[in-house]
Amino acid sequence: MTATATGVTFDHGLRGRLNAWFFEAFDDRIARLTAPLKKRAFSDLRGERVLEIGAGVGANLRYLPRGTTLVAVEPNVRMHDALTRRCVRAGVPLELVTASAERMPLPDDSVDEVICSLVLCTVPDPAAVLAEVRRVLRPGGRFRFVEHVAAEPGSVRSRVQRSIRRPWGWTFEGCDPHRDTAAAIEGAGFAHVSLSRRTLRSGLFYPVGTAISGVATA
Repeated sequence: MTATATGVTFDHGLRGRLNAWFFEAFDDRIARLTAPLKKRAFSDLRGERVLEIGAGVGANLRYLPRGTTLVAVEPNVRMHDALTRRCVRAGVPLELVTASAERMPLPDDSVDEVICSLVLCTVPDPAAVLAEVRRVLRPGGRFRFVEHVAAEPGSVRSRVQRSIRRPWGWTFEGCDPHRDTAAAIEGAGFAHVSLSRRTLRSGLFYPVGTAISGVATA
């Protein structure tokens, strides 16, 4: 493993530890739930290095082609141990970048593939993150995403999402269950965006059960 430190990290103490434990403990369940979305979005990944924004504890390692190096932008220090351990176990070389996704220490036009899942709901400035994705992607490079999004206005799920925004966001370190991420991606200036919507049938994750997956081309 190599690491690039930029001084942009965060540590929410007990909440961070609980979130790292949660996403590792429930990895299999979340993987089964999101598999149809991720298989669509992350199929045919190419290149020797894949950049992942918010790599967390390594939930997407299973989708990387053999021989790929993971360049993981992950400012949450509580995720680092699990991510490193799982990369070693999977035989995936790791370049850990402790930076904010709003300002990544990577050159312009430097990567062919960027992936993220369940991340744009949490970042403070999704428009800035998407601008950074476009900056680091080479022309024709692809941004692959799986995200939960705001439910249809007026629906029961939409009302639930809005009512629990504050406690949900505190518990999950900034996650907004009612963010219109689809509109943000479609308005970010990519040359082409293809996305599909899906409702995830799961009681545990009901508030974030409206999801999108797709590919945006620079």
